[in-house]
Amino acid sequence: MTQRVALATVMDRLAIDDVITGYAVAVDDGDWAAYEALFTPDGRADYTGAGGVAGPAGEIARWLAGTMRLFPIRQHLIVNRRIALQDLGGYPGDLAEVRADYLNPMRLAREGEAPGAGGTAPDLVSGGRYTFELDRGDGAAPGWRIRTVTVHEKWRRTPGPA
Repeated sequence: MTQRVALATVMDRLAIDDVITGYAVAVDDGDWAAYEALFTPDGRADYTGAGGVAGPAGEIARWLAGTMRLFPIRQHLIVNRRIALQDLGGYPGDLAEVRADYLNPMRLAREGEAPGAGGTAPDLVSGGRYTFELDRGDGAAPGWRIRTVTVHEKWRRTPGPA
């Protein structure tokens, strides 16, 4: 591997990491246009592993916009990112797979409560793993974009009696 290939690989890894971080920020901030822009035109999301739905990214963005109103405070922490770049005989290709663990605390909306007010703990916390498949676009849409994201929820803690 030449220095140029090694540098390109590092740059790809940083760009992919930025997309994954952008995904978490878009969901947490409720920026559904930014969420949809992270996907390829045929991009899909599958939240069935956490009790949600699956479909094209645009449809999922609209579903999330409605669903996430129940949780005005949310914070996705995406960690342990493992990035596997397509290997074309020692050169990076245009496909990548990312497996990353997540921790997701969310606070339920309460009637009459101002956003961000009060409370000491989230009402729902879940953890699991995301699998992302990414493509490096070219032409009109250069850069890495999500082709698919699949959620594999491993555990969930919900509000219950004290």
